[in-house]
Amino acid sequence: MTSLYRKIAAELRDQISRGALRPGDKLPTEPQLVDSYSVSRNTVRLAVALLVNEGLIVIVPGRNGEMVVRDRVTLTYHASRVEQVDGLVAETDAYMTEVQQQGREPTQTFHLTIEALPAELAERLDVADASSAVVRCCLRFVNGEPTSTQDTYYPKWLADEVPELMSPSDIPQGTTRLLAEKGYPQPAYRDELLTRMPTPDEVRRLELPAGTPIMEYHRTGYLPDGRPIRVTRIVFRGDANRVVYTLGDPTVFMNRESAE
Repeated sequence: MTSLYRKIAAELRDQISRGALRPGDKLPTEPQLVDSYSVSRNTVRLAVALLVNEGLIVIVPGRNGEMVVRDRVTLTYHASRVEQVDGLVAETDAYMTEVQQQGREPTQTFHLTIEALPAELAERLDVADASSAVVRCCLRFVNGEPTSTQDTYYPKWLADEVPELMSPSDIPQGTTRLLAEKGYPQPAYRDELLTRMPTPDEVRRLELPAGTPIMEYHRTGYLPDGRPIRVTRIVFRGDANRVVYTLGDPTVFMNRESAE
């Protein structure tokens, strides 16, 4: 027999999926739900908690428990397009342009750190555990809300060879093109994707509502001789992003998009 709170959650979920309740719409208040379903306040709270954990609704802070349907608009990240050294714009500009083309306003903050590499990243970079790395960190916003973090790790030996990596501000031509100009092209990449629940720090940085998973993306760049020279780790909000790859001749897709 289905619990009462699950029945309430199912009915509200159905209204959301059918569009009867749209993103930004207010749900009935807790007292209204108690009266409507003739149940206890605890039963209503269990139903609400279920929908919050599924990422369907949020409880607005400071508004007496007001509940609204979450906006699930998704930003597309074209992983096959970024970091193209033969492109016309730098990586940051390419990101900004792509977000703008999707009808939104992008911004980002940047900072530089030097850190000891954790074991998993040291293995990817083929250096000893706890080796020093230069980390270029971005926190990216869309329409003023944080949507992803991007931290790129460069082994210290590479930063010694290319001191521009230590710049405390954005590199105009982008780091991929800079490294190619300095004799460190990356003709091959290895990408890894995984989904998981966020750490407390990720919840704080991305201002994640309860129940929101993250998508973790790693890209390791390799020199022509097979040596890895950097790892980029992007943490995406799972409810606001999707990653798209296009394989084969990229001009096919460019021609189609131009026609559209």
